[in-house]
Amino acid sequence: MIENFVDFCGQNLYISYGFLFSTFLIKLVIRLKNEEYVIVDIETTGLSRYRHNITEIAAVRVKNNKIVGEFQMLVNPLKPIPRFITRLTGITDEMVKDAQPIEKVLPVFLEFLGSSVLVAHNATFDYGFINYNAEQYLGLLVENERLCTRKLANRLLPALGSKKLSNLCEHFGIVNITAHRAMSDVKATHELFSKFIFLMDSIGLKDKKSVLKFEKSPIKHNMNFN
Repeated sequence: MIENFVDFCGQNLYISYGFLFSTFLIKLVIRLKNEEYVIVDIETTGLSRYRHNITEIAAVRVKNNKIVGEFQMLVNPLKPIPRFITRLTGITDEMVKDAQPIEKVLPVFLEFLGSSVLVAHNATFDYGFINYNAEQYLGLLVENERLCTRKLANRLLPALGSKKLSNLCEHFGIVNITAHRAMSDVKATHELFSKFIFLMDSIGLKDKKSVLKFEKSPIKHNMNFN
């Protein structure tokens, strides 16, 4: 049971008086925080990477748990955006009519991504669209290592009902002002991942290699930080 949040050196850390934490645990997670990674979110015209198109890509580069770079571009899907998608994301045909198509946006995004670990909530979705379009339009495979905060949530918080980003934000008190816009979701995911870094450190996951392995490990239903 998480009891308190404190601000320490500009970072939100938490003190828990229960399972796996000592009463006065305030600990900087040096090794994992020093990893550089890029948190990504995309908006699309639908769920299928084969039939639907990207309308927005946003990302932040994180080092030492601080945002050191940002990327955000609307993308012209070259087809009308379904009305229900506009209601969900707020992205209209008018907003994207002068935007570049994906084959122009992707090279700029991939340069920003570089060789960093790609972090996303439901990373299979975001990576799937990005890799499919990179292969289709650029003849490239995106081979970056990937971390999914949804999969991490399944392992760190198995008793929590839904692992949607909105539910996890509510659980941790994270404010996502414009949910379903890419940059707002990216920054919410950054806050979420920062909290997960601290939780993972408490169970001995202190570097990228151990976290990547943990993300693919069997879910243990007796593990819970609620």
